Amino acid sequence: MPSKPAPIKKSPAKKAAEKAPAPAPEPEPAPVEAPPAEAPPAEAAAPAEEAPAAAPPAAEGDGAPVAPAQDAPAAPPADETPVQEGLDSTAPAEADAPAADAPAADAPAADAPAAEDGAAAPAADTADAPADAAPAEPAVVEEPPKAPTPPPPAVPTSAPLDVSVEDVNDSSLTIKWKTPETIGDSGLDGFTIEYCKDGTTDWVVAQEELTPVNRYCIKNLTAGDLLNVRVVAVNPGGRSEPATLAAPVPIREVVDRPKIKMPRNLRVRVVRQVGEQINLVIPFLGKPKPVVSWLKDGQPLDTKRVNIRNSDKDSIMFIRTSQRDDSGVYEMSVKVESFEDKAPITIQIVELPGPPTGVKLVDSWGFNAALEWTPPKDNGNTEITGYTVQKADRKTGEWFTVLDHYHRLTATVSDLIMGNSYSFRVFAENKVGTSERCAVTKAVATIQKTGINYKPPEYPEHDFSEAPKFTTSLSDRAATVGYTTKLLCSVRGSPKPKIEWLKNQMVIGDDPKFRKLSNQGICSLEIRKPCSFDGGIYTCRAKNAQGEATVSCKLEVKQIIISEKGK
Repeated sequence: MPSKPAPIKKSPAKKAAEKAPAPAPEPEPAPVEAPPAEAPPAEAAAPAEEAPAAAPPAAEGDGAPVAPAQDAPAAPPADETPVQEGLDSTAPAEADAPAADAPAADAPAADAPAAEDGAAAPAADTADAPADAAPAEPAVVEEPPKAPTPPPPAVPTSAPLDVSVEDVNDSSLTIKWKTPETIGDSGLDGFTIEYCKDGTTDWVVAQEELTPVNRYCIKNLTAGDLLNVRVVAVNPGGRSEPATLAAPVPIREVVDRPKIKMPRNLRVRVVRQVGEQINLVIPFLGKPKPVVSWLKDGQPLDTKRVNIRNSDKDSIMFIRTSQRDDSGVYEMSVKVESFEDKAPITIQIVELPGPPTGVKLVDSWGFNAALEWTPPKDNGNTEITGYTVQKADRKTGEWFTVLDHYHRLTATVSDLIMGNSYSFRVFAENKVGTSERCAVTKAVATIQKTGINYKPPEYPEHDFSEAPKFTTSLSDRAATVGYTTKLLCSVRGSPKPKIEWLKNQMVIGDDPKFRKLSNQGICSLEIRKPCSFDGGIYTCRAKNAQGEATVSCKLEVKQIIISEKGK
């Protein structure tokens, strides 16, 4: 006779679990009333192979024997949900939930009976565990490896730039262009060229394969056609926006292509002063008559300031009175159909510079003064070539240039006069000339006067006194009766000696027959028409405080004897 199953006792842990609030991750199903059962049902919603893991047998310490499998009573019907004795009838029925989806602590012991042997296994995972035992950790689910991030899709390039005509004749058309500004990481595969007749939209691809260069010749064209041409850049992202020629191109031979013959003197910078007249004549070639246009700094000309006169062979740009605003880069363009030639002309209008923005006296010492200044704000539209530095004495106020064509911004003025005060000013220079205004120092450089005691040297006075001395003596002479004769000698002495003449040791007085002269030490005695009695010894005597000197000579007066025959 089969034995009765033993009643299931509740362990302290199970009682504590029943008192704990039930988790509420999901809405609770309606409570189901179950008939009392002495043993747990043999069938449960959980799979049979997972039941032992979800509900291990109770521990022996609980005092509840486990019935053998062969003595297990028959299982109740499947549609009836058994309720373990002692449990609240309102607990949620979790029989339909898989054991792996919920922790063992959240499921009651009655929800996981042993299905195969029908034994009464009332205990759950936490039924016989101590009250302070920790709940089991949830199973770790490994995430599948993520797929690699796909690269961003390729983006088409920007449109090609500056599509223009390079050559055209009656059967072909050559165009050129520039590479697009934006190419992207995917690179550039090449360019495709398309054309269509003017007035239609039937675009024809000119080449079979993409061209990598920025030039292409479209051949086998029909003379007289008017074609629109466009260029498209291609890369892995697709086609770019097309770049189209500005105007349709007629397919025909050009007689004479446009060409600007720029004069040599206009190939470099054209420099004029403010107020001067500008008259530039630029010849050109081209047939039929080219279309001439002018630009200044990329913008149309101001016709109020600049006059343009064009003929079949040249273009004249005329400015009556130039101003600073007329400076810039002028571009002349001649165009024959789709062919064009351009030439730039740089015009620079210059004038006198402004003054330096400031000059100051840095220091003064001895006979020197140090200055510094800053460049002018207005350079006259040309570079500053130098500076002129001037000084002025405060006593006279007259300005004198001390440095000319000076290139630095600092200078030292030297050779100043002691005891004077000086002001300084600076002018700026450029290729036109010196600035009209200047910068003047506010401070004054005063050269201090130091006292000097000058004692002139003392020289002993020289005694120039000298006794008379004849430097040239008298010479004996012979005179002829009736012919005037003169005696000469020279004497020196200090003070000036007194001269006396003697004849035969007798002083010659104021006899009118004798004339006595003395000039610069030259003494002379003139004897007018001497006679035979005037012969004798003549003496010249010189006397002063230092002494006297004499010199003598013999004068012989001869008589002319006339023979009887001569009479």
